[in-house]
Amino acid sequence: MKVPVTPPDYFKIINQGDGPDFLTYLKTCNAVDEKGRYLHWDKLRHHAPPEGLTVEQWWAGIKLIRLNQSKKLNFESKDGISFNFTKTDEIEEQTHWLDKNAAGTIKSSFPIDAKSGMKKEYIIKSLIREATTSSQIEGATTTREVAKEMILQDRAPKNHSEQMIYNNYHAMEFILENKSEPLTLSMVLELHKILTTNTLKDEKKAGVFRTVKDADIYVADEVTNKVLHLPPGAKGIEKRIERLCRFANGQGNGFIHPVLKAIILHFMLAYEHPFIDGNGRTARALFYWAMINEGYWLTEFISISQVIKRSQTQYAKAFLYTETDSNDLTYFILHQLDVIKKAISELHEYLSERTQRIQEAQELLLGATLKKELNLRQLSLLHHALANPNFIYNINQYKRNYAIAYDTARKDLLQMSDEFSFLRKLKDGKTLVFLAPADLKERIEKMKKI
Repeated sequence: MKVPVTPPDYFKIINQGDGPDFLTYLKTCNAVDEKGRYLHWDKLRHHAPPEGLTVEQWWAGIKLIRLNQSKKLNFESKDGISFNFTKTDEIEEQTHWLDKNAAGTIKSSFPIDAKSGMKKEYIIKSLIREATTSSQIEGATTTREVAKEMILQDRAPKNHSEQMIYNNYHAMEFILENKSEPLTLSMVLELHKILTTNTLKDEKKAGVFRTVKDADIYVADEVTNKVLHLPPGAKGIEKRIERLCRFANGQGNGFIHPVLKAIILHFMLAYEHPFIDGNGRTARALFYWAMINEGYWLTEFISISQVIKRSQTQYAKAFLYTETDSNDLTYFILHQLDVIKKAISELHEYLSERTQRIQEAQELLLGATLKKELNLRQLSLLHHALANPNFIYNINQYKRNYAIAYDTARKDLLQMSDEFSFLRKLKDGKTLVFLAPADLKERIEKMKKI
């Protein structure tokens, strides 16, 4: 990946004797361009500047405006430069949208609530998606289908990739279990331990900060091996992460919108790289904790890594734009706001599609007295079985898929096989399994006539 060009020193440009006066900069320049884009020098240098300014002077004016509008944070880079961000109109608009769409009610005729009986299923599906794609970003090669089978069957991981996904799934469960707790040093370490168990060369490093005795770590381009990020030294890591925990808990820095705070937490953990491995996964998991902790409950159902994975270069560039432009976090914030919005929009689409599937299954049973006897879990399975003849279900898989008790899962499936004949009950050794018959549609039509 090409590293962005480092911007010229705006201060030197402004102080050159042959440039425009200070007032001209203020009148001519803005934090964003005419299209509202918050451009990095790497892109801006290819655009035509306003009349009377060179592109370098234009950049200097932009930086002047941005710094005047920026908020400084209590975090510094290894060079001693404070991290900061500028609250643009786009950020205001995006956070307002998230306040309405991630912390409020979802616009769907099939709501995600406890009464629908499907909330736990959606959470599990989301956890599997996030666990898989977050691990794939870090190099795991296992497909989502295999990952889903492993998690729902509760079988042991067979290789390193599966172990990463297995760990990530349980890390997300840990986040949900601790969503109401304040972030602490021990919580960060425990999260990392869960994420990296049985995946490190030195297992003693799971849940342990790197030290000065560890080899230097860095982030490099996978193709060129060019160093993209060299984290701060190991000395003082514990103190810096403690400061990050205080920030996450709302201590210091004044008011910062909760979503922006979650994004900054994500960035700063990744920037610090406090562990020898698993930093990206830990950073993304902490983002989830921060969002859910602040009441953005819809975050439980989305996968940001699924969106990030489709454009990993843009994800990396957002980091690099910040690092190369005096620690301006605005680039990363804007990128992540877009990621979150896309993930929520995809959830809306998924819910609409799922609603349609349930309705199709209900319409198929139109007129049948058993329509009222089937719960939403069974209707969901019925639609799946129609689309997947000869698919084999078992009680444990069904139990984990819907996060229900074993007896409830057993009752659902036995009713589908013994009472309605929608599934064929078989034995696989000592295990009871249920087969989706190829003639399921005919069986449903037959039941409708009874």
